[in-house]
Amino acid sequence: MIELKNFSFAYKSKHVFDDINLQFKKGSIYGLLGENGVGKTTLLKSICGLLRPKAGSCMVDDYVSFDRVPEFLQNIFFLPDDLPLPTNATPMSFYRNMAVFYPNNSEEMLHQLAEEFHVDLNQRFREMSFGQQKKSLLACSMAFNTEYLLLDEPTNGLDIPSKADFRRVLTQRIGDDSTIIISTHQVKDVENLIDPIIIISQKSVLLNASVDRITEKLYFEYGSAQRGDALYSEMMPGGYFNVLVNDGMGESQINIEGLFNAVLNNSELIKSLFEK
Repeated sequence: MIELKNFSFAYKSKHVFDDINLQFKKGSIYGLLGENGVGKTTLLKSICGLLRPKAGSCMVDDYVSFDRVPEFLQNIFFLPDDLPLPTNATPMSFYRNMAVFYPNNSEEMLHQLAEEFHVDLNQRFREMSFGQQKKSLLACSMAFNTEYLLLDEPTNGLDIPSKADFRRVLTQRIGDDSTIIISTHQVKDVENLIDPIIIISQKSVLLNASVDRITEKLYFEYGSAQRGDALYSEMMPGGYFNVLVNDGMGESQINIEGLFNAVLNNSELIKSLFEK
């Protein structure tokens, strides 16, 4: 389990997080959502030990992340959005150079993933489109077969079919002994994939809840009229989409974009609603 306790972080005079508490348990694909610049990448870097907390702690299982001991590092992989690639490297050479650090790696899995992502493991990265590079790196990341996989903006550069492939592949490979955290501001790309959902803003956590809990507290309505009591409302062809407080309305299908906007626009109300 990943656990942040009373975690604070700052870049010189810029405070990014103040006294937040979060847990990431095994067996789930977490969505870490937020606008650009709110600290999603900072949080991932802290979890994998690249940044030291200003206060509080960040633990992964029994390890202090920032200590970066080998037993910890061999079980976690972080794929940033802007990973520098060697000039003449191929996905296969990248994988084999890195795989020695990850004892549970599976080259067989890599070949399966490459086929599912429609990428050539022996083609140089420099000869690939950005989307092909991204899919190749995602395949390598999953084939390292670590218990903890941190993905920063993984759908950047992917076309619509590739985004669908990404969601399908990730869903098939989550197990009870693994944790995946997806950080993104492109919330629509991870709909029906992430659960629980964490939404952060500057310095704080606005929402941390399972999809079941969210649909218990909020109602996502497609209707003919804009609701005056809506936490968020958007005109759509044929009517309006509204996010409402679920006051005995029953179950509804979550809409990630609607949830995201409702939370950003009503942060204090949302916090009080989910504390009950």
